[in-house]
Amino acid sequence: MAVRHLLTCALFALAAVQTPAQTGLRLMSWNVENLFDVEHDEGCNDEEFLPTGNHRWTSGRFWRKITDIARVVAAVADDGGLPDLIGLSEVENDSVLTRLTERGAMRHLGYQYVMTHSTDRRGVDVALLYQPERFRPLDHCDVRIPSVEHGLRPTRDILYIRGLTLMQERLDTLHVIVVHLPSRTSGSQGDKNRRLAAETLWTLVDSIGNGRHIVVMGDFNASARDRIFRQSPLRLTDDPDAPGTYCFRGRWQWIDHILLSPSLHNVSPARVFSLPWLLEEDTKYGTQKPRRTYLGPVYHGGVSDHLPLILDINR
Repeated sequence: MAVRHLLTCALFALAAVQTPAQTGLRLMSWNVENLFDVEHDEGCNDEEFLPTGNHRWTSGRFWRKITDIARVVAAVADDGGLPDLIGLSEVENDSVLTRLTERGAMRHLGYQYVMTHSTDRRGVDVALLYQPERFRPLDHCDVRIPSVEHGLRPTRDILYIRGLTLMQERLDTLHVIVVHLPSRTSGSQGDKNRRLAAETLWTLVDSIGNGRHIVVMGDFNASARDRIFRQSPLRLTDDPDAPGTYCFRGRWQWIDHILLSPSLHNVSPARVFSLPWLLEEDTKYGTQKPRRTYLGPVYHGGVSDHLPLILDINR
């Protein structure tokens, strides 16, 4: 573990020296698959991710995952620059993000964060990591999905942040939204909950107003052809030539997305950021798939069952 940590720190130092000055805004979005700490969070069903739980989640496994996430950010930095904004899905609480940004291999990079504190039963939330010299939050809030009011189980809140960044050589307002919509594996209730979350999201986007600079990123649990995008006033940035971010039964899918308002211009489509050690062979289906942290309750040692997305936009 110490060698892995030192290697990651060295990669960050090398990236800082070799990466040219960024003139645009670099976005990264990633579902990091159940980034839990090893303490019980009161009111949350997180018992399976405790040392005594059926996943046998330990401090050593937690810090390995923190370090591997940092290794991915280091590799992104070495491939064009540090992300200015990182949207994360499936993070448990402030304790996890404090350790990620202040105590792990990323601690010298200066990332700060905001996150939701939703009523999701498992206790997972979404967060935004940001470089304060590149993006200055003015305010932020949790946007609650009215699931319970519709007879559905509570789900993850939407995170909304309004901040300042440099646009066309002047400070301008950027509205950033991070989402993790309900899973498709939840049956008809999950499908209804996902549609309700999407309706809440598009209502929020409409309330911001036309002509504003808006970014929405996260895990939508839906492909670009899904009906939840029919109401979207924003454009998808998926790369049509890339297979996707998530592999299910041998089939790659785009279920993670970054959407932009018409006022923002991306240099190229969002790209899936992949490294050999983030993947493994899928012997059953004859393809590759993300090397995830757990296969059911069995520890598998990977980072996530999703691959991250990277998007560079002009400012």
